[in-house]
Amino acid sequence: MDRYLKRQIELGKKLQELSKKKIMAFELKNVVPWGRNLEEYTKIFKLTDADFNNRIISFGDGPASFNSEMAKLNKTVVSLDPIYQFTKAELNQRIDETKETVLEQMRTNQEKFVWKNIKNVDELEQIRMKAMSVFIDDYEKGKEQQRYIYHELPNKTKYDTSEFDLGLSSHFLILYSQLGLDFHIKSISEMLRICKEIRIFPILNLNATKSEVLEDIITHFSTDFNVTIESSDYEFQKDGNKMLVIKRKIN
Repeated sequence: MDRYLKRQIELGKKLQELSKKKIMAFELKNVVPWGRNLEEYTKIFKLTDADFNNRIISFGDGPASFNSEMAKLNKTVVSLDPIYQFTKAELNQRIDETKETVLEQMRTNQEKFVWKNIKNVDELEQIRMKAMSVFIDDYEKGKEQQRYIYHELPNKTKYDTSEFDLGLSSHFLILYSQLGLDFHIKSISEMLRICKEIRIFPILNLNATKSEVLEDIITHFSTDFNVTIESSDYEFQKDGNKMLVIKRKIN
């Protein structure tokens, strides 16, 4: 097993242990910040002009620049993540501590990815570091404006039923299948409580194969919701170009 995959699986196991113990401990030393930008989110979730004008909540955004870039366009996005309990200085330091390790792992495992829109690891570094820099610059302002909210799934959020039009989850739910089916069912149920529609990307696990929890998730929610697998305009993880879409049924 390569180092990159081993590290990701170990992180997933730690998250699973915390979930089972139902405690709020979330240590910064276990966080590997890695942020994506608005262009990537748009391709990942096939966001349209109509989507941009809706109220969006995004789970597990981490140090993505998506929220900041949307705010500059006067669009409404709320981002939730456990890392938002930490200070700007702490997050910036953690980015500096981990970026070279992540990039080295990417170089070692280049064959696991599709180098089409992103040409190579050097370009990837530029894109990710720029996104995280934009996030860091916006972080304190965003917290004041209640755009960055500290929250850990599957805990209940503070928001009302159907308060948001669209909920997003990028590179967390389904990908970390080792968190278990119960964790996923509870997390998605809370997303669906506050959102009219949710989109989850990708639907693979960390081994770049079909996630072990996918079929059971589809079965569980198909009775009360419209559940579909739809294409995405984004592929970086090989064969990772599909998303799970769950919508409220219209009576």
